[in-house]
Amino acid sequence: MATLPRLVLDTNVCLDLFVFGDASCATLREVLRAGAVQAMTDAACRDEWLRVLGYPQLALDAARRAAAVAAFDESVCLLPTAERLVVPAMPKLPRCADPDDQRFLELAQASGAQWLLSRDRELLKLTRRTRREHGFDILAPQGWAQVYSVAGNSSLKPV
Repeated sequence: MATLPRLVLDTNVCLDLFVFGDASCATLREVLRAGAVQAMTDAACRDEWLRVLGYPQLALDAARRAAAVAAFDESVCLLPTAERLVVPAMPKLPRCADPDDQRFLELAQASGAQWLLSRDRELLKLTRRTRREHGFDILAPQGWAQVYSVAGNSSLKPV
């Protein structure tokens, strides 16, 4: 069986996908449901997700929070510690001013992801460097959908 391509979703993309049903995440939603890619998380990123769901400005009641957690857990795989890639020969990852952003870069590298999906401008600026030095792109969901389709993956079948 072929290994599925991996991606990492930052928290704002998760909100768009699992809470708001944002149309810009439609392709991503379909691809995840079809099992054509493997979305990855780790304990720290999942903890951030749970913390953000409790923010008062989101005004999510218990039922909506529970539904968002269930959708996340159904769609995103927890990276076992034993599977974390150790890549000492690679250059160090770029440093982000926001430590919450840094953990997503680290997860993308450790999981062997091809993509980190984010709308964060500071992260998106790093894609050339992460592609060249670490083997993954940082893309907004809409940009990823275009790249994914152009690469011939629009059938939504595992590659």
